[in-house]
Amino acid sequence: MAADETPVTTPAPAPSRDRGAATRGRGAAGSAALGRDIGGVGGGGAGEGAPRAPEAAGGVTEEAGITTRATTRWIIPLVVAGLVLAALNLRPAITSLGALLEEVRAGLGMSGSVAGLLTSVPPLCFAAFGVIAPRAARRWGAGAVVCAGMAAIATGLLIRPWAGGTAGFLAASALALAGIAVSNVLMPVIVKRWFPGRVGSMTGLYSMAVALGTALAAALTVPITEALGGSWRAGLMLWALPAVLAAVPWLLLRDRRGGGGAVTGPASSASGESVTTASANGAARRGEAPFNPVRSRIAWSLACFFGLQATAAYITMGWLPQIFRDAGVPASTAGVLLAVTMGLGVPLSFVLPQLAARMRHQGMIAVALGLCGLSGYAGLQFAPATGAWAWAVLLGISNCAFPLVLTLIGMRSRTGAGVVGLSAFVQSTGYLISIPGPLLVGVLYQHSGGWGLPLALMTALMVPQIVLGFLVGRNRTVEDEHAAAARAA
Repeated sequence: MAADETPVTTPAPAPSRDRGAATRGRGAAGSAALGRDIGGVGGGGAGEGAPRAPEAAGGVTEEAGITTRATTRWIIPLVVAGLVLAALNLRPAITSLGALLEEVRAGLGMSGSVAGLLTSVPPLCFAAFGVIAPRAARRWGAGAVVCAGMAAIATGLLIRPWAGGTAGFLAASALALAGIAVSNVLMPVIVKRWFPGRVGSMTGLYSMAVALGTALAAALTVPITEALGGSWRAGLMLWALPAVLAAVPWLLLRDRRGGGGAVTGPASSASGESVTTASANGAARRGEAPFNPVRSRIAWSLACFFGLQATAAYITMGWLPQIFRDAGVPASTAGVLLAVTMGLGVPLSFVLPQLAARMRHQGMIAVALGLCGLSGYAGLQFAPATGAWAWAVLLGISNCAFPLVLTLIGMRSRTGAGVVGLSAFVQSTGYLISIPGPLLVGVLYQHSGGWGLPLALMTALMVPQIVLGFLVGRNRTVEDEHAAAARAA
């Protein structure tokens, strides 16, 4: 998909079609047109120039698929800035807490089991609130929902240190995590709409921003807390500020007509239909049922792979500093080690999606990442302090299964409607699958008094993740799968 990338900022004087657009259009009739509609402004850069009804985005008019210079001058950079700033805020709520988990437990009187529940709240919220993202985006627009998500993150992080006891802390955390959940689901959707010919590079860009935000929160939370007199409440609260900043681009990108514009409204077809409606109507004309991820083997395989990598990621973010601290590593060093683990995702999250987009089978990438995870867990089991830096590096490489699976979501569907459904299903179901892992680690840690059993569990879960990663790497799409099932029936 990334092999045919062309700059989205180039005006399209006449309709054209490149090899990438032809490839995306091989499926059922109307798929290529649907992809053009979803592309919004970015569609012109991929050679997708079908006529559309005029749309106004921030006061800029587009007609006949031609992107005006005024549009490309400020809207495209603003979309990129919005993606990056939003992505920077998708993990600090979690890793900042992991760096201060011992202090929060002491301050709120939490047991190990309750702390395990706290580390399970992120995937629970992601599963519960992620499913509402597509419907909310159709109603108010993807940009407006992401903006609301940033506001929820800022509000939750601002109030959670002062919310009272454990229940108030959990409730405020859930508010912030709800904002992260809807933004998580809509990031691949926005990329597909605005940059349909650059899915690999744009996924890499925002995945890199996710990793950077994760690493910065892990590295800076303890020093910030110490600089503020050792108050863990103040150290956690300050991470609300970047979320406030991230809301600004999405406020500027709102559709000023109040309708469904290219950024904030449901992606429209030439006839004015929403993407979901156009897809359903096209399927009906062909005598097919709309794509249903619940009946898709590809969707379920991706969801299980997503769930297992999320389990490993949230155990790492929530418990890795504690593993190092229990091995005798100072708190500040343990935070830096977590930052190293998360920080490796910055360059790798940019490189891996582009590499994956150029391969026909991405399974070997998943296998290599899984083997790094197995090596890291073995090191934590037998020499946690002696080889701490090496284990942090290996686990950081392993955690890059996240940008890989995000890329696969974009590659396993040819249409924007398919990506919307696939992203919501894979992330919501995957996060549901990941909920028990961090909680079980906390229970095993408290009752065994050490890290032997928790690390054995983490090692065991890595094996099916490797197998599933290899399987979902095969070059298939949900549209082809759906068409084959329809023919068989």
